[in-house]
Amino acid sequence: MNSTLSQNPTANAELDDASLRKTAQLLMPAKLSTEAVAGEEYNIYPVCKLGDNKIFNGYDALAGWIIRQKTVVIDGYAGIFWDKVKTGLEQHIALKGFSINWVETTQYLKPEVEVDTLVKPFLGTADSVWGTKCTLTLHDLFQTERLSAQQPNSEFEINIIIGTGASLANWQAPLIYIDMPKNELQFRMRAGAIKNLGSSKVDEPYLMYKRFYFVDWVLLNQHKKQLLDKITVLADGQWANNINWMFKTDFAEGLNKMSQSVIRVRPWFEPGAWGGQWIKEHIPGINKDVVNYAWSFELIVPENGLIFESDGNLLEASFDFLMFNNQQQVLGKHADRFGDEFPIRFDFLDTFDGGNLSIQCHPSLKYIQEVFGENITQDETYYILDCKEDANVYLGFQDNIDPDEFQAALIKSQNESTEVQIEDFVQVHQAKKHDLFLIPNGTIHSAGANNLVLEISATPYIFTFKMYDWLRLDLEGNPRPINIDHAFNNLNFECKGQKVKEEYISIPAVIEQTTDHTLVYLPTHPNHFYDIHRIEFTAETRVDTNDCCHIMMLVDGQRVLVETADGSRHVFAYAETFVIPAAAKWYKLTNLGKTPAKVIKAFLK
Repeated sequence: MNSTLSQNPTANAELDDASLRKTAQLLMPAKLSTEAVAGEEYNIYPVCKLGDNKIFNGYDALAGWIIRQKTVVIDGYAGIFWDKVKTGLEQHIALKGFSINWVETTQYLKPEVEVDTLVKPFLGTADSVWGTKCTLTLHDLFQTERLSAQQPNSEFEINIIIGTGASLANWQAPLIYIDMPKNELQFRMRAGAIKNLGSSKVDEPYLMYKRFYFVDWVLLNQHKKQLLDKITVLADGQWANNINWMFKTDFAEGLNKMSQSVIRVRPWFEPGAWGGQWIKEHIPGINKDVVNYAWSFELIVPENGLIFESDGNLLEASFDFLMFNNQQQVLGKHADRFGDEFPIRFDFLDTFDGGNLSIQCHPSLKYIQEVFGENITQDETYYILDCKEDANVYLGFQDNIDPDEFQAALIKSQNESTEVQIEDFVQVHQAKKHDLFLIPNGTIHSAGANNLVLEISATPYIFTFKMYDWLRLDLEGNPRPINIDHAFNNLNFECKGQKVKEEYISIPAVIEQTTDHTLVYLPTHPNHFYDIHRIEFTAETRVDTNDCCHIMMLVDGQRVLVETADGSRHVFAYAETFVIPAAAKWYKLTNLGKTPAKVIKAFLK
């Protein structure tokens, strides 16, 4: 599972052009250059090994396969450079002397004004960062009769229909699906190198992201799910002038293997207005030439991918595929409740030598369902992985809170750029390593400076209602959105006074102690649908899944070996997130470090 890539400058050169990719983050190499000892240190490119001859590199090899098929469908996700895919294939097919009939799906989208009219109801107001989850299908954006009329032409030796939605033409031919990691999609979006579906214009990044999140990704995830059993070849589209690909049968075998043993997604990292220095100092392999890192997307699966490896070649596929194909194995007894929506996320909030997060809250379940179309809401916890002595967390109201006075102070601050004495309204609590702060929806909160927070949460991740942001600008020099109205539609003013310490700061309890381990229960709030344990051990211990998925991280110690019932063995370093699917049945943890190990385990109630 864990292989380490050296950073080969040439591997990243092809997308250094800021016109294609706006980010300081390094492009994942298409091929492993060196391999280090698994688990020695945090690995930004964890892989699932498939064995030899499973992943193939290059347009030349893919063109050769297409020539043997004669007719193919090439569909894929948003953000693909379709012109570069076409060019890459065309030059190799033409070199071999074959004539090609290309059908491009972009020619059969509905007129832009029609597409805009269809999606407008899901995009909220122009000044809002949120919309509502789309209820359309991909068919709705196409002139399906015209598209279906474009059939293979026998006058050509090779027929290819290419572009997002290509399979809607219903050709009876092998299907190549090109996937796109969400982080790379966003880097291309920020550079203005790609557009939303059916759009000819490049909007402001926050508008494009809103459209992607609430419309394009919803339609394309549905489409991807429908195509799962029809795909012949899966390809990775994150390189501009290169491609890695594999056969679906081998991909499915990899997913099945993963769903019985251990899962680790590829994390990705983002700077932010309040970001800190812990990630830069402790995580190797990332670009250190940035002002800070605010987030690590450790396990925010709507935007994470899974990396597969064969013969050194790497292929990243979205986590969605695992849930579409193996939701029962992953979630076990909770699969009927959550379906293909993975319910828990892990991420880092780094404020070491940085700033405070905004004073914020998250929507109630009813509000997020009715206003934004989500299924579950953003119930969070803050686990303090590391901190300085002066670190604190803002949580809950003062006992004498006056909602009208608080709202007036916030509005005045927004209108007149005046400071708010937040501690007059909101409680401040000292943060200590391994503390757990409980943040069910509606709870006012913020992480103060000098924390590394492991945020353990329900999966929704963009619905943060900021009320006060310390009068600062974002990294581009623009004001950050303030959402006082949304917040006051959701704030729980009963979370105040002594009740905060009693009900919103977890009180650890030892619930099991053996010669092998100590099991510490970190109770969550009744509103949380997940609970948290900490497993503390010196040598080794064995845990049953009880048909439940466990999301885990080594939060104290150096390395841990994880062995599952199927014989798989994986080593993880400090601060790496990994998932034990329900179908693993049991797993053994062995401490490979010189100090006692502590492993966090989050699981569904």
